[in-house]
Amino acid sequence: MSVPHSAGPPHDGRGDPGTERTARKTGARPGAVRTLCVFCGASPGVRPGPVRLASELGRACARQGIRIVYGAGGVGVMGALSDAALAEGGEVVGVIPQELMDREFGRKDLTELRIVESMHQRKALMHTLGDAFLALPGGYGTLEELFEAAAWAQLGMHAKPLVLLDDDGFFEPLARMLDHARDEGFVSPAERLLVRRTRTVEEALHAASGDPTAQGRTASTNPPSQAAPPTPSAPAGPSAAAGPSVLAPEQG
Repeated sequence: MSVPHSAGPPHDGRGDPGTERTARKTGARPGAVRTLCVFCGASPGVRPGPVRLASELGRACARQGIRIVYGAGGVGVMGALSDAALAEGGEVVGVIPQELMDREFGRKDLTELRIVESMHQRKALMHTLGDAFLALPGGYGTLEELFEAAAWAQLGMHAKPLVLLDDDGFFEPLARMLDHARDEGFVSPAERLLVRRTRTVEEALHAASGDPTAQGRTASTNPPSQAAPPTPSAPAGPSAAAGPSVLAPEQG
């Protein structure tokens, strides 16, 4: 099914038929995560953690009536996520460009498959459908999707939670890089708090709900450097808009 979609910033997802259908079926309360947009790799990685966590996440979403939107892949971490959710009777929506579908990169047994014209439309539609964003381990595509969502939050274009999920240190170097960018004055302290890192599926789904009391690693990997000069005040305009207060990892 081809679904033309104009690229643009994500909105809150209300009014999407699938989101409303899931809410009616589960009795989800207003503000709860009804549709979770998941970014993850098409490779399994060399350690078992990412595939195991993806399977746990898929099962948990299905059992809690949370619809998953993802990139429609059937292998690697993406395959584990969708396999587990479908096996539990969950709703899984795949979004994929026609070119990748023609190359047989997408699975056809999903609850819903949305075929779009380009990678840009794919990301825009996934962003629109999701109530929150969650990244499992992955490569360039996963990181690019995550950072685009974070950049749009930084610009005030959405206020949806952004969550990382790993339990084996995969995202630790990323957290340190973001700390470094903050210490060097390229990311403000408030902007550093856009992404929360979690170690369990329970923590991740709690954080994705936007609950500020969500448990997890809620301190930065490294505190702001005392030697770093203060960040200059940002000029007025969209780039100064505050994003959601979603926190980063603590040590240990």
